[in-house]
Order: sequence, then C-alpha cells, then structure tokens
Amino acid sequence: MKQSSPEHAPLELERFLPYRLSIVSNTVSQAIADDYQRRFDLGVTEWRVLAVLARFDGLSAREVADRTAMDKVAVSRALARLVHAGRVSRAVHGGDRRRSVLNLTEAGWAIHDEVAPMARRRERELLARLDAEEQAWLGRILDKLMPAGQDTSL
Repeated sequence: MKQSSPEHAPLELERFLPYRLSIVSNTVSQAIADDYQRRFDLGVTEWRVLAVLARFDGLSAREVADRTAMDKVAVSRALARLVHAGRVSRAVHGGDRRRSVLNLTEAGWAIHDEVAPMARRRERELLARLDAEEQAWLGRILDKLMPAGQDTSL
C-alpha cells in the first residue's frame, strides 16, 4: 500500500467544495430540466441561452457565453438549434457582419414564459429547506464566491 503525505492523500470528493457545488447544481438543474425537456425538447444549455436573451435583449453569442460562463462552443451549438427551431432570431449588428445580434422570437418568448415560472417554483422549493437567515447567508456566500467581474444580476 502506498504511503502518502497529507499533501498527496486521496481527495475526499464528498467534502470537496467544487464537487459538492457541482452535485447540487446538477441535481437542481436536472430537476427543472426534466420538465422542459419533455415538453419543449429543450436542453439545459438552450434554456439558459433563452433565459439570458429574455433578460438581456440583443446580445451576441460571445456575450451570452460570457454572461453564463458556459463554453462558447456549447453556446454556439445551442444557438444554432434555437435559431433553426425558430426560437431565436439572429441579425447582423449594424454594418458589422462579424457580430450578430440575438433576440427571442415569439416562439422563444412563449417557451420562456412557461418555463420561467416552473424554474422559480423549483427554486422556491429548494430554498424552503433553509430558514430566512440561511437563505440570506447563502446569497452572500454565493456572491463572495462568484468569479471577479462575473455579473451576478442574473
């Protein structure tokens, strides 16, 4: 059996903060996603793109990726599916053909307006496990843990 120093001891994933945050995030996201995936054939990344465009009209694909901290390739694929499905429109920004402007279509808004209340309900159910003081602390802790420069207005 290999002897290891504390520095090289096996990582206790069940106590490792990034792992724990990932488990909570994935579990909550998937619970919400089960609802809209079945009803609208919409993936998690596509929903997040719709939600960002509902909040911030006229973003570019790069701005969507930056606001969500999602992989640019994943955002690009999600946008391609959303545009193809008629849920997002893509136009050229002014005279700059390199920059596109993205907006929800009527179909995109219809989906958003059904999914957003479902997401809020799931959030309320999750937060109900915490008392008011714990909820306030959670908000403050998450704000402190957000990467510098990351927009927390979402």
